[in-house]
Amino acid sequence: LIIGNLGDSRAILGTRDKDNQLMAVQLTVDLKPNIPSEAQRIRQRRGRIFALPEEPEVARVWLPKYNSPGLAMARAFGDFCLKDYGLISMPEVSYHRITEKDEFVVLATDGVWDVLSNTEVVSIVNRATSRASAARLLVESAHRAWRARFPTSKIDDCAVVCLFLDTDELSETSSSMARDMTNAVEVSSGQHSNTIQLSTGVSSDVVTAVLTDGDDLSAVDAVAKLVTLTDLPNNASGATQSITTK
Repeated sequence: LIIGNLGDSRAILGTRDKDNQLMAVQLTVDLKPNIPSEAQRIRQRRGRIFALPEEPEVARVWLPKYNSPGLAMARAFGDFCLKDYGLISMPEVSYHRITEKDEFVVLATDGVWDVLSNTEVVSIVNRATSRASAARLLVESAHRAWRARFPTSKIDDCAVVCLFLDTDELSETSSSMARDMTNAVEVSSGQHSNTIQLSTGVSSDVVTAVLTDGDDLSAVDAVAKLVTLTDLPNNASGATQSITTK
């Protein structure tokens, strides 16, 4: 498992310990501006770091002479006004060798981790009635926690992807994936886009991709295993799409 992380989202692993108890292992570091190594780089480039009085626990990055934009992470795509002042888009890359004890990976934005611990997240995913409902259950749990802890605050974004690791089933399912793909793909054609919904049968119940008129993949709601779709009809003229999602 190779992870490239450059923001304040987080990846954790749900795995079993030596006593076969489910536990959480954090796979990434939340790249906040108050991490000493991140703060040193930003300040060397004349960026400023401070928290607002109304949220003293949230360090933010600011321009040298202006109180903007107040970005609450030290690395990011975009936010070009801060690129000369210490904000970078170089990911921190980590590796994990998957074992038979590893059950799932949870990727979630900071709104989830602001109100739920790693252990709580693993427990919520584990008690989901189905894999298809795990991510939704986690988002709903985070929303409830926000309302309980910060009733007057706006709920931060809570986006979740759950990746289930069936190492014992991979060899059995990989050989049949190509045969099953034809039945698994449903193409809905509209005026401006095609929506493709598929079930991989490996790690997740549903993968949804939205295609624009061009060849770019504009959104992926849930991604589990490497899935390749080839020669899918794109429009009435007979053009085709070849899509790889990871």
